[in-house]
Amino acid sequence: QVQLVESGGGLVQAGGSLRLSCEVSGAIFSIRDMGWYRQAPGKQRELVASITSGGSISYEDSVKGRVTISRDNAKNTVFLQMNSLKPEDTGVYICKLYGSSFLNDYWGQGTQVTVSS
Repeated sequence: QVQLVESGGGLVQAGGSLRLSCEVSGAIFSIRDMGWYRQAPGKQRELVASITSGGSISYEDSVKGRVTISRDNAKNTVFLQMNSLKPEDTGVYICKLYGSSFLNDYWGQGTQVTVSS
């Protein structure tokens, strides 16, 4: 019943911007920590940014200063605003809802981001 649906990916030129959205249903969103991961072909999935239920934020070093993660609890949605995009940012961006001692982790299906030169 828990679903995470990402949107906002696409093709953008280097230096451009995208805003990704992840809408969550079937969970009490406001009490859950959220994260954005990305995966490029042949590489491990890596954490790009996370935001806790309390609003604490972390970023991967390569995106710090270019990316902003935020959440709107009224909309059950977490966002990833990406600016000054680089070709190395290309990959599938996947939303994660973190679990707890009694709640499971959940992943979205991902949205493709392609940054061209």
